[in-house]
Amino acid sequence: MRHIISILLENEPGALSRVVGLFSQRNFNIESLNVAPTEDETLSRLTVTTVGDDRIVEQITKQLNKLIDVVKLVDLTEGNHIERELMLVKVKALGAQRDEVKRTADIFRAQVVDVAPGVYTVQIAGDAGKLDAFVQAMAPIGILEVARTGVSGIARGDKMLSL
Repeated sequence: MRHIISILLENEPGALSRVVGLFSQRNFNIESLNVAPTEDETLSRLTVTTVGDDRIVEQITKQLNKLIDVVKLVDLTEGNHIERELMLVKVKALGAQRDEVKRTADIFRAQVVDVAPGVYTVQIAGDAGKLDAFVQAMAPIGILEVARTGVSGIARGDKMLSL
């Protein structure tokens, strides 16, 4: 099962390395990792996406809670949550393809953010399924490059990851 673990972490050198090291030591894969400062400059929010059964993820979260740098964490997949990714895609855009790229981008509520001779760069945000579907739709046109941010998530309603 896929899990999204959101962590409040001390904004200190080596903190991210210790969290990632914990996954590595247990031979546990990280599908995506997203980290950025919070409104409190002493804390960062780290969002890790991984796949594993509930027992293994529970063991990982217990180990994460033991790390000094980890202030608080929550497995977002245990409740209602919102998740988004951002993706930039460079696609071929020659002749009639230009209209097809624009039409497909409009269907997915994506935006063309850069135009060059023969190439469009499209920006799209959404859940992983939406981004994967966009890649599949653009594949016949010709994808040149893809950059994805990884999952960023937050609990719905009044449930918060804060001190």
